[in-house]
Amino acid sequence: MRIHCRALALILVLLSFAACGQNKDYLVTIETRHGEIKAILFDDTPEHKNNFIDLAEAGRFDSTQFHRIIQDFMVQGGDVFGKEGLPAKEWPTLPAEIRTNHVHTKGMIAAARQGDNINPQKRSNGSQFYIVDGRTYEEQELTTDFPALQKAVFQYMQLGSAQDLKQEYTRLYEEQKFDSLTNLLLSKRDEIAETLKIKLTKDYTPEQIKAYAEIGGAPHLDFEYTVFGQVLSGLEVVDKIAAEPTTREMPNTPVYMKVTVEKVSKKKIEKEFGYVYPESK
Repeated sequence: MRIHCRALALILVLLSFAACGQNKDYLVTIETRHGEIKAILFDDTPEHKNNFIDLAEAGRFDSTQFHRIIQDFMVQGGDVFGKEGLPAKEWPTLPAEIRTNHVHTKGMIAAARQGDNINPQKRSNGSQFYIVDGRTYEEQELTTDFPALQKAVFQYMQLGSAQDLKQEYTRLYEEQKFDSLTNLLLSKRDEIAETLKIKLTKDYTPEQIKAYAEIGGAPHLDFEYTVFGQVLSGLEVVDKIAAEPTTREMPNTPVYMKVTVEKVSKKKIEKEFGYVYPESK
């Protein structure tokens, strides 16, 4: 009987540890000369989450830079393998974990990658990541599939009934009035789609549309790159990094980072940062 009781007690202890582990998450801290960025990584992108944690725990992100900066777009860094002198052709990659529930709103963390022409599987760089800065978007601009629209408009302008559009398109392009050109295409989007019987829109939830309208982001990257984390605090730090003077997208004064991770209770993360885990919704 004592043996059975001890075995039962051991099982209960193990179950208690397991439950405790499930109630904690990794809190990421990215230290820069502009201040700290706090973030979490998503459970539904496990390859990227585990890889980031491994690199951070080993200290391999430390002394890497935010080496590519485009204001109102994103800040990119974490070139571990370049820092370590590994030839670019030998840099590890990760399988894409692109989820429709994760889009490029401001503060999202995503993996850099090579272009589709040499990387059709959209595999991620094994260390480099970017944090979205971005800008705000109106619903029509947000939901338009611009690559598809750009391709469709050339087909549409071959029609005899579209000669006025063709002339206006040509005039605006030659005068380099690209904002006006974009507005022209948006105004003709639904007409072109109906005439050619094609879809020229992207699907977003009402919550995603609201987020892009209120805090902004970079929607043209959606569903093309793996979004695997989110900034919880320190967006003002991201803004300061994004505002750094640059030469060919590289900051004139290096912005180094130190990355650490620690396990923290999910309740504390929710209370301190206002983040709501999917299972808590």
